[in-house]
Amino acid sequence: MPRSRTGTGKAGSRAGLSPAAVVDAALATVDEQGPAALTLAAVAARTGVAVPSLYKHVKGLPELRLMLVKRVFGELAEQLRDAALGRSGDDAVATVLHAYRDYARAHPERYALLPQGAGPQATELGAEVVKVIFAALRGYGLADADLVHATRCLRAAAHGFAALETAGAFGLPDSVDTSHDHLVTTITSGLATAFRIGA
Repeated sequence: MPRSRTGTGKAGSRAGLSPAAVVDAALATVDEQGPAALTLAAVAARTGVAVPSLYKHVKGLPELRLMLVKRVFGELAEQLRDAALGRSGDDAVATVLHAYRDYARAHPERYALLPQGAGPQATELGAEVVKVIFAALRGYGLADADLVHATRCLRAAAHGFAALETAGAFGLPDSVDTSHDHLVTTITSGLATAFRIGA
């Protein structure tokens, strides 16, 4: 799949550079060349400044990566939120799963930036995505603990499929779209069975 070209080109002139413009340039680098290509030198070249000039806007590469992760989580959360707006129950869950996959497919290199490990920072960064999933699942009337379990199941399914697909792991000729449709059906029907929804 062609990589996204969103945000390519100069992110800002020497006079107009800002933290947001630096993030734009960094994301364009990631979109074109992958996360491994993200360096301060690459971002400086794209923005037309020397590397030391970037330090007026970011403290270094670790902070820049954190800024990118925040931006990408925000984009993903917004796409999920917009897709699920006005929907509930199975319809909301199905829409969230499809929107999650759509984002990962449209921005595979950005998606690869997202941390999947444990820890307070990862939890905080992904909080907006989790809120959208919680909201989609609330329509089932689940108790708090069950809502947590259901959210974990949905996230595992969404991320697992997205990570495998964007990595090119689905090599068999059968339709990947059909496989994803089956995943959505499995999740929605599985929620009803596991949590006795409607019983």
